[in-house]
Order: sequence, then structure tokens, then C-alpha cells
Amino acid sequence: MKLKQGSFLWYLYLDKLYCLLSVRNVKALLEYFHLLDVHRNNTLNDVLFYHFLHHVTSWNRTQIMIVFNMLDWNAMGEIGFDQFYMLVCILLAQQNHLEEQFIFRHSRPVFELLDLDGALRIGAENFHMYNFLFNIKKEDLRELYHDFDITGDRRLNYKEFKLFTIFTMDKYQERQKAEKRKGKRICSKSHINV
Repeated sequence: MKLKQGSFLWYLYLDKLYCLLSVRNVKALLEYFHLLDVHRNNTLNDVLFYHFLHHVTSWNRTQIMIVFNMLDWNAMGEIGFDQFYMLVCILLAQQNHLEEQFIFRHSRPVFELLDLDGALRIGAENFHMYNFLFNIKKEDLRELYHDFDITGDRRLNYKEFKLFTIFTMDKYQERQKAEKRKGKRICSKSHINV
């Protein structure tokens, strides 16, 4: 997914450590939300939601409606600012390649979003359905259920999901360290050649 350049979200800053917006950015986002809310209900219905995401992302109609149904957890046909804020943070995390960091920092809300039926368990089909949202690779998904499904029921409870997020975050930090070492080696080689 790509945020379309020039859209309002392009100019928001997501804190890379906590994957949250600053107070100033939240205030601007709230004003933007009120501009989108043409019915003045403090909510966005499916039509407004579709046009917003169609304008700012490269998602197709099916993906947009899947996300809308995920965020509309009380099945009212509309989402409020809280869900809108969560969505914007997910989009910005994805744009900045911080999906692992976001899932780690917000494991409970992400778990609740993925738990569509309220059974407090997440099946592999939920991850497949939202793969485009969190960029969880198939091999990571296989590893997830092989290594972290302690109960053996092919569904993760919150504790198992939290273990997965911790493990994923550790792998993410190892990749970051390896990239830094690689960058330092390249810099030191370029200084030697000069």
C-alpha cells in the first residue's frame, strides 16, 4: 500500500518509537475528520470512508470495505474518530515500514481488531484477510502458528499473540542492527578509498 503523495496524511508525522501521532497532529486529524463528516454525526459512513481511503491510498474497493467492516465492530454502519485515528496510525506505520513496531506497541487493539467474532482467539484466516494491512508474510504466518499456538487449536489467544509480537519485534530490531552495521561498513570502506 502506498499513501498517495500530496494527500493530507502524507504530512502527518508518526512517532517511530511509539507509533502514535503528536497532540498537534491529532488536533489536525480531528479537524480533517470533521471536514469529512458531512452529516455532522461525528462518524463516517461506508460511503465517506470509501471515498476517503480511495483518495489517500492505493487500495481497491474490496480492501477498503474489508477494513471498514473490521473497524465497524459494533455493526452500526459507521466509524467514529477513535477507529479513524487507529486506521491513520496503521496507514502511517505501513507507509514508514513500521508494521512490526506498531503491532508490538498496540498489540491489544490490533488483537481486538483481528478478533472478528469476539471469541478472544484469532485464526489464520483473519491474518490472511488483513495481510495487506499489516504485511505479515506467509512464512511468518506459518511460523506464528507453529511456534506460538501453544494450545494447539490453530487459533491464537491474546497471550500467544503477544508472544508473537515480542518475537517479531526482536527480529525487527536484529534486522535494524544488521542494516546499521552494514551501513557503517560501507561508510568506512568509502573513507578508506578516498
